[in-house]
Amino acid sequence: MPVAPFAKHLPTVTALLASLSLTGTAAAETAQELERRVMQLERELAAARTELEQAKTGERDARDELAELKNEVADTAAAKTDKIAIEDGMGGTLNIGGAIRANYAWGDYGPKTGGPSRAEGDDGNMTLDTFRINLDYVNDQVIGKAEYRFYNGYHMLHTAWLGYNFADGGQVQVGVNRVPFGPGPYGVSQSWFFDQHYYVGLADDMDLGIKYTRPVGNWTIDLAYYYSDEGTWAGDSKDSARYSYDVVNESGNGYEERNQFNLRGIYHIKDVTVPTDVGFSLQYGQLESDGPQDDGDHYAASVHMINKWQNFTLATQLTRYKFDIDPYTPASPTTVATPTDDLIQFGAFDFPSLVASEGWIPAVSLSYYLETPGIGWLDYVIPYVEYSAIRKDASGFNDSDLTTLGAAWGSGGWYIYTEVAYSTGNEFVGGETAFGDRLGANADDDGQYRYNINLGYYF
Repeated sequence: MPVAPFAKHLPTVTALLASLSLTGTAAAETAQELERRVMQLERELAAARTELEQAKTGERDARDELAELKNEVADTAAAKTDKIAIEDGMGGTLNIGGAIRANYAWGDYGPKTGGPSRAEGDDGNMTLDTFRINLDYVNDQVIGKAEYRFYNGYHMLHTAWLGYNFADGGQVQVGVNRVPFGPGPYGVSQSWFFDQHYYVGLADDMDLGIKYTRPVGNWTIDLAYYYSDEGTWAGDSKDSARYSYDVVNESGNGYEERNQFNLRGIYHIKDVTVPTDVGFSLQYGQLESDGPQDDGDHYAASVHMINKWQNFTLATQLTRYKFDIDPYTPASPTTVATPTDDLIQFGAFDFPSLVASEGWIPAVSLSYYLETPGIGWLDYVIPYVEYSAIRKDASGFNDSDLTTLGAAWGSGGWYIYTEVAYSTGNEFVGGETAFGDRLGANADDDGQYRYNINLGYYF
């Protein structure tokens, strides 16, 4: 082939080769970019699949939790079939129920009398303990509760409040409701006797006011204001026909509770081997004087904890309390010769008593919940042992200890307590010393015991 004709086309061929070279480089770069993009899309797709699977798992968990909740609600409703339900025509339902309880007691209650009594020689005594009526109202987010109790010779209002459930989980109650103090509604206690906090108005205390409760993360916060206690109702005493222990004014020249503030916080530690609720309670209020003495005030501060492991529950509490008052002479079955600020008058169950105005209260309770599916007449039993005491600041005052060993038995609507209590200072354990002084100076602090059986049917 002649060289000249090819030579004249050489520039064109060179340019074409150069163009092909550039095009190949760009194509390679484009391919690499596409490959990187495909890998990125694959990673995003994998992440999206994982997120979708997690979302499905969360949805399944939520459905399972909702199903469990519905089952619990159904079980609760089934358990309350004996209640009378009344529709109000506005979407609300009023449930009417109640309870009747009888009590047997036998222990250190003096010599044989020859008749029914709690003395050892008389083989104890069986009495009607309580008859009560309960009202529960629900209308969407509006709720309400009321309870009235009848005892032998006296009766009183226990609870009466209206409330509202907020969408954020908060709840408000207005009326006579339970004061938020301590680790639970009954302090640390599972027993019929409660612990010593109850007898100085620091457990299961009902007062007149407003309470707001709300979960905040792992916390449950309670904030409350109470204008006064729940008041006295029908009985022989001037100011003590009431369910919960309050400062009372039997003489007409004593003190009355006013303007009380409460704050409680409980932190819930979950998803651990031993789920724990650890918290604090604070209380401050005024004491209005109806006598020549100046007004006073009172405070209580408490730390408390509940630990659960399998079916065991350990509840502990330590409380500091003080009633800051001028010396006065509180009316009481126990004679107080001179005015004093070391004692203050309390009252409940139609009986006044004296309480040391300043001290510490340690309390502990250990219980075990045992289901009994193999026993036809029994659903569950809760054995427990509890200890509490009032350690008093006043010199010459004896401390007041209370130890309770017992069990609570549940079967359908039946709830039965069987207990033995031993105490060096409790108004309901022992009977040889004068009523009214065992939480005060406790001059006779001999240990005494009481066997107790309380049979209750709830409907």
